[in-house]
Amino acid sequence: MTKTLQMLLVGGLVAAIAITLVLLGNPANMGFCIACFLRDTAGAVGLHSAALAQYVRPEIIGVILGAFVASLAQKEFAAKGGSAPVTRFILGFSMMIGALIFLGCPLRMALRIAGGDLNAVVGLVGFVAGVLGGTFFLNKGYTLRRTYDVSRTDGFLLPVIALVLLSLLVAFPSVLVFSTEGPGSMHASLLAALVAGLVVGAVGFVSRLCFVAGIRDSVLFGEFPMLAAFTALIAVGMIGNLAFGSFNLGFGNQPIAHTDGLWNFLGMGLVGLSSVLLGGCPFRQLVLAGSGNSDSVVTVFGMAAGAALAHNFQMASSEAGVTLNGKIGFAVAAAAVISIAVYNTFGKESKGIAVAE
Repeated sequence: MTKTLQMLLVGGLVAAIAITLVLLGNPANMGFCIACFLRDTAGAVGLHSAALAQYVRPEIIGVILGAFVASLAQKEFAAKGGSAPVTRFILGFSMMIGALIFLGCPLRMALRIAGGDLNAVVGLVGFVAGVLGGTFFLNKGYTLRRTYDVSRTDGFLLPVIALVLLSLLVAFPSVLVFSTEGPGSMHASLLAALVAGLVVGAVGFVSRLCFVAGIRDSVLFGEFPMLAAFTALIAVGMIGNLAFGSFNLGFGNQPIAHTDGLWNFLGMGLVGLSSVLLGGCPFRQLVLAGSGNSDSVVTVFGMAAGAALAHNFQMASSEAGVTLNGKIGFAVAAAAVISIAVYNTFGKESKGIAVAE
């Protein structure tokens, strides 16, 4: 099987799982969203008090554990870390700010396009611009330095945390916070969501699926399989939405979305730029975190912290649009990301290219 065909199948499978999760209760056009689901999970454990976005998403737990099991089965589990952890935390934090301006990660962006949401097409243009901006810095020598082998205990910690969250969700749900309305109250059954996450996490690890890599690799290396996965995800998702009567072409009346084109563009632009500087999109970071990469664990923690701060300080967008605090938060986050890119490209310590494996 060629790599391109493999990635076409992977993209189609992820789309089919996402469509199924929507049919089973997840919010429309949000069958799978790393940013939204991390945001909901952060709320469920008390990191923010946004009543509409609080639920421990089993999909997140599943992705971590699926990647963990797959990496062990493939004998590729590797406990590594030590590559600019504070910088990665800030990049993860900023990436989440951009995602919550847009209202979704690159995976949800593709699913929104598949549902006919033209606001997500604007987001895609911004995402491509951000990835191209990041690729410029890579070509000029951007690096966050190498990673090092660390204790296997470090690699096991996030899967253990995922198991603890799952145990709380199953046996002691009263210690968690759950939305009674809004997106956080809409979810598939625990078992279905967990199984979906396990499958997507395992497939994501084996295939190296990354929603930023298609654009980055086509520019840097002339390689296109990841673009095939992205294309298949949109195509299969669109077929599914048409089949089940949930396709709605246009800008207005889209679920959990706003129509401010400029900020859809800018939000996903920040996500694209941050993803390239980190070496992978939010989904890829979660998969790497589950397979032993403690640098990606720090990134995921940064994303969770970004979600918490965004909701605690009214920086996250809503269907009504982007808030003033959101615009200020975006400006600060964008300045931080650009400063990191410039320093680690042109600063006296920068050498080489850092791309996640």
